[in-house]
Amino acid sequence: MAWDGNEGNPWGKEQPPDLKAAFEKFKKSMPFLNIPFFKKFRMMPAVLVIVAILWLLSGIYFVAPDEIGVVKRFGEAVRTTTAGPHYHLPTPIETVLKPIVTQVRRLEVGFRTIGDRQVGRNRAVPSESLMLTKAENIVNLTFIVQYKIKDAIKYLFNVSDIPKTVKDAAEAAMRGTIGKSNIDDILTTGKYQVQQDTKETLQNILDGYDAGVHIVAVQLQDAHPPEQVMAAFKDVASAKEDRSKLINDAHGYRNDILPKAKGKAAQITNDAIAYKESKIIAAKGDTSRFLQVLEQYKMAQDVTEKRLYIETMEEILPDVEKIIIDGDLGNNILPHLPLNKRLEEAVK
Repeated sequence: MAWDGNEGNPWGKEQPPDLKAAFEKFKKSMPFLNIPFFKKFRMMPAVLVIVAILWLLSGIYFVAPDEIGVVKRFGEAVRTTTAGPHYHLPTPIETVLKPIVTQVRRLEVGFRTIGDRQVGRNRAVPSESLMLTKAENIVNLTFIVQYKIKDAIKYLFNVSDIPKTVKDAAEAAMRGTIGKSNIDDILTTGKYQVQQDTKETLQNILDGYDAGVHIVAVQLQDAHPPEQVMAAFKDVASAKEDRSKLINDAHGYRNDILPKAKGKAAQITNDAIAYKESKIIAAKGDTSRFLQVLEQYKMAQDVTEKRLYIETMEEILPDVEKIIIDGDLGNNILPHLPLNKRLEEAVK
């Protein structure tokens, strides 16, 4: 069956309407469209499409390695993003904040640095540095607090002024620690413990505020008595140093003399023990010898007596000056004759 050209035509044998002619007819019926003001908006749809694309692309953002992205939706934090490219709904639906979380921030309490920190010039703030110790002594103390972001959302939204909050909390924590410490410990060997106790107390305070801050360190810069009593404290410190020196010297002398005394005492004790043993052995020997002589004496008394006499004289006479005189001549010698002197002259 041949197609006559009208088959399948929804308008039947009539041709479909000409849209261009219809549009021209509509324009003629709306003469105000030919006004120049309305002619400028003919490209409006294309411009709107481009603007919409640019608006959607504005949601692309990048987070640096040392940052963290905090996305807000109508002002409320909804999520965080890590380093790299990300997308959020365009402004004003969503916006992003990118705080630096690896940066260690620094606060000064009791002083303020003037100009370049490397130069070392600073200005004292007595209202922050003067504190009371456990014994109600006044100490002038300056320190530094170092902190960084622990939770970005809490850091940005829970506390309005983080630096001031950290400084006020640090001052309160330090005053509490100093109030429980002795001034001697603060000025000498207890500085490390003061720093650690203050750091722990400060971290607990900020965690109670839910501030999202991590305390890296609390460092004492200087601790000394007020200027008005500095000389007196120096005298006290000098006296304590002298006392320590004397005590150390005494300990040294004791450590030197005690071992010597103990050694000498041990030597005397050992000598006494040896002397005792020797005397006991000698006494036993003498006793044994006396008993032997006694037995001989009982067997022959006359002989034993003569032998004992002779042995005794042998021991005595070698050490005695002797003058032997014939018995007949002895009666004629005057008793006062200086025989000893004559004997010495004769020997010479």
